[in-house]
Amino acid sequence: MSQPVQPPNQPQQPFGGQPVDGNPYAGQPGQPAPAAPTGNPYGQQPPAGNPYGQQPPAPTGNPFADQQPGQSAPFGGGAPFAPAPPARNNVLLGVLVALGAAVVAGILYGVIAGSIEREVGYAAVGVGFLVGFASSKIGGSNPAVIGAAAVFSIGAVYLGQLVGISMVLADLAQIPFSEVIGDHFGAVTEAWSQEADFMTYLFLALGAIAAVGGAKKAG
Repeated sequence: MSQPVQPPNQPQQPFGGQPVDGNPYAGQPGQPAPAAPTGNPYGQQPPAGNPYGQQPPAPTGNPFADQQPGQSAPFGGGAPFAPAPPARNNVLLGVLVALGAAVVAGILYGVIAGSIEREVGYAAVGVGFLVGFASSKIGGSNPAVIGAAAVFSIGAVYLGQLVGISMVLADLAQIPFSEVIGDHFGAVTEAWSQEADFMTYLFLALGAIAAVGGAKKAG
């Protein structure tokens, strides 16, 4: 009798061995068996109970929260958005402010004195305080600013006295105030010299003292 003919190209067992106990992945004796598939195409399963594995910390809304103490802010700067200090101690600007305040305060003082036809000590003090406070608020506590405020305060009180005398003379002569100032200013200064007394110079001194006090108050 003839033997049955084997079919050609008989399939080979995987990895060159026979299945062991129904496991087609078992290797030949002496060879390590390959690892069984786990169902995870990435090879490493996430920890139990957490399908996403280890997650990065949630953002806190502060872009600088991860910086360590002593580290500088991004872009090479210090603390982010640090406010700039206010501009002060400008001597020239402080002197100019003192001059402008002295002119305005002196005219107001003269209008008050001319309206009531007398000088008021409190008004002279107010003139000096205003000049000193305004100048030191801008220029700082520089001695040059304080000295300029004191000098300009004396000039402001003197200007106020001249304005007051001009208003009185204009009322007596029944002429415009502008004509007294423009055409008869020499007569105004002469009248001031004749009328000046102790109180007149005291008001000048009060203006300077008040300017120093106002500068210290602002500083």
